[in-house]
Amino acid sequence: MAVENQELVHLFLCPHGRMLPRWREAFQAGKAGKIQSAGGSARSGKVDLVWLRLAHGLPVAVQIEQLAPQLKLIPCVVLSDQPTDEEALAAFAAGARGYCNTHAAAQLLIQVAAVVLQGGLWIGESLMQRLVSATSRLQAAATTVPLPQEGETWSKDLTGREKEVASTLARGASNKEIARALGITERTVKAHVGAVLDKLQVRDRLQLSLIVNGRASKQA
Repeated sequence: MAVENQELVHLFLCPHGRMLPRWREAFQAGKAGKIQSAGGSARSGKVDLVWLRLAHGLPVAVQIEQLAPQLKLIPCVVLSDQPTDEEALAAFAAGARGYCNTHAAAQLLIQVAAVVLQGGLWIGESLMQRLVSATSRLQAAATTVPLPQEGETWSKDLTGREKEVASTLARGASNKEIARALGITERTVKAHVGAVLDKLQVRDRLQLSLIVNGRASKQA
């Protein structure tokens, strides 16, 4: 379970300039401000992570561009009241390091922060599923020849069930589809996925899919 690092400074920028209850629950020392006055917030002290709540009616790229120059050097997570995969893609294209629902639970916000501050990207489940599926399709289009036996060394430390879960996931299946295919619960699937990510020392389902499909090497 992720735990908030009280020494880190989180700056929440939004149209009304106020902290939402869930933001405060996740980051008790968090600061709030408006985009227009964000430059002053950045100069007043260290900021480790910027959270940008999108205003309605403006493209996400424009809103990220409006950030003060100091803040553009700091990792940014975009918060959306009505998240979509298309908006998420636009946010990442504009330089965001994460994208999630404005009203996400406090524990999820803490997890998002942990991933982004460690240099990763936080990608929503729906968009991640699309990327994993695309990876699987690209692999299928690239070759019809089975990978050589040594290409499956990724699975040497996995149990039989974990290998089944990883292989099914890499073909673009959701947790629900994996559960149905293997006759197990979604909760069990989630536990197996977590164990596989830990054993292979990879950050997310996309990187796992690349490894299973022979497009990447395991990274420590």
